[in-house]
Amino acid sequence: MTIRRLAVVVVLASTALVQVQTTTAAQAATICNRYCDGRDAGLAPADRVPVSTTLYGRSFRLHVNDTDAMAWASAENGQAGDEVWLDRSFDGGRGWGDGSRLGATTTPAGSTGWRTGQFNVDDWGSTGVGVLRACGKAGDRPEIACTAWARSNWNAWDRRTAAATALMMRFDRGTGLFDTTGWWTGANALTALVDTIKRSGMRSYQYAIAATYDKNVNARQGQFRNEFLDDTGWWGLAWVNAYDVTGDSRYLNTARADADWMHSYWDTRCGGGIYWKTDRAGKNAIQNSLYIQLNAALSQRIAGDTVYRQRAQAGWTWFKSTGMLNAENLVNDGINMSTCRNNGDVTWTYNQGVLINALVQLHKLTGDADALATARRIGTALTTSGYLSPGGILREPNEPDTCSGDGVSFKGAAVRGLGALNAATGGAYNAYLQRNADSAYAGDRNSFDAYGSHWAGPWRSTNHSCQHSALDLLNAAP
Repeated sequence: MTIRRLAVVVVLASTALVQVQTTTAAQAATICNRYCDGRDAGLAPADRVPVSTTLYGRSFRLHVNDTDAMAWASAENGQAGDEVWLDRSFDGGRGWGDGSRLGATTTPAGSTGWRTGQFNVDDWGSTGVGVLRACGKAGDRPEIACTAWARSNWNAWDRRTAAATALMMRFDRGTGLFDTTGWWTGANALTALVDTIKRSGMRSYQYAIAATYDKNVNARQGQFRNEFLDDTGWWGLAWVNAYDVTGDSRYLNTARADADWMHSYWDTRCGGGIYWKTDRAGKNAIQNSLYIQLNAALSQRIAGDTVYRQRAQAGWTWFKSTGMLNAENLVNDGINMSTCRNNGDVTWTYNQGVLINALVQLHKLTGDADALATARRIGTALTTSGYLSPGGILREPNEPDTCSGDGVSFKGAAVRGLGALNAATGGAYNAYLQRNADSAYAGDRNSFDAYGSHWAGPWRSTNHSCQHSALDLLNAAP
């Protein structure tokens, strides 16, 4: 339904600009939070200008009212006939559809500037997490200029909460996944989001837990199981985390189902371990590290448990025997199924971080001092490696400029594990984590706190995998 508001004119004197507001706007729906779209900008108790742009001498500015989580656009230093409006997006600026040309208005005769009404940044009623930009054009020219996207500081009051909010712009409310189809990476994104709830106390996005669960619990093999055993492990850990903040037993039950599914693919070939896939073709570091971590986490939460405890211990005993933890204290990708020994493949960052986390959880469960000492050796190797931490900033082998593929999720799991070790060792890695967080914040972030793949910079692009990895870093940093 198209709604057309009546014009409301307010004249404000200024040394540089006489502004007259009109709230005439054609749009698909009017959003009402504290106030409804179209509210007079003159009533805003706050005015922050995070982004602006120029075109043919005109200045187009986005004004943010952080108090009410609204924004408006202005055109300045122009002439009669200039146009200005807002675009609003609920998917991080990838599309804006019916949220385009909000408050569109034209500078009248005798004025050098104009402004729109205020429009809400978010849609609280339908959990829409938004960004806006100001756009405009000279009245006598066809070209259009738009600012970068920006938002209010609601649910974005510090680095961590701002990154969580940018991540939620990529949560597909229809699928219950991030960027529509992210499966195991979606489990990591949900884990990062729940960790933010734990760190910040911000529960605004807790609805994503139930939404993800309800929409996907019956997908694939059900209970978040599928043919990839590492995928199942990621989801099992996500549901342990969800149980921690909600106390909902169905999440813990699903995590148990996931651990049991993984265990059903343990056999004596090469002395033990679980397979990467249900085709039983190969055994790798990642799913076996997840297996240790998930079983250790479950045992900590199940009174009187011995089953998951024994599985976690057996998993680590087997892992040590394979040589996947190499002489440089870094974890290679898997084993050669012919020799049952380290295959010498790439030392991906997540292979380090997940085993670190697994050993920290095993130490918490059993008091195994050797497990914690081994985790520290891996953590030190990870943070001092010229290959994985050039210049002291974590970098994935073959790290892409664009945020695509599985690999851009790896660093998130790496620093999540390092953060767990940091907490267990009284802040031994504080400096490294803070240096990485500061570097990413300074050089790998756009105007609404969406992050890219290069924590050393520059920013190139984003997706939910790059974003959750950065959020994992900010959660881990002191």
